[in-house]
Amino acid sequence: MDRALQRLYDICGAIAGVLILCICVLISAQIILNGFGRLSPGTLPSTIPSYADFSGYMLAGATFLALAHTLRAGGHIRVNLVVGRLRPSVQLWCEGFVLLISILLIGYLAWFMIALVLESLHYGDVSTGIIPIPLWIPQSVAALGVVLLWIAVLHTLADLIRTRAPVLSTPDEV
Repeated sequence: MDRALQRLYDICGAIAGVLILCICVLISAQIILNGFGRLSPGTLPSTIPSYADFSGYMLAGATFLALAHTLRAGGHIRVNLVVGRLRPSVQLWCEGFVLLISILLIGYLAWFMIALVLESLHYGDVSTGIIPIPLWIPQSVAALGVVLLWIAVLHTLADLIRTRAPVLSTPDEV
């Protein structure tokens, strides 16, 4: 189960990286089209319809899909100035407490993200850009990222309980 979850986190992290690359390609294509539009008006379209909307959706997708991978890779910013000075047994309890609070808060967020997707589906919400995009599509990606983060925090708590040692803080992070 541990390897399967880690593989899922890594796949989502890779998808997030591909989305960032797609943003770069889309914005670069828009810049090139702007240049052609100024040099040779009328030969090519001067803009990609709703490119700002698409790049925003891709950025949101990349951000949310990368959350679980970043947590498990130790990439989130943590301030260990206080916890790093505590005895390992106290660190264990602090990490457990923080993970439990995180599970509750992220679970609450996941619940409402899923409710938002269902609401958008129910009302048929679409974006206001030139190309109307059903909002449930980008919202679903964000909701998936939050649910995966929730699973990753549960996974981290399970690691903490299994190893009976702090798993989030290492001496080089202080």
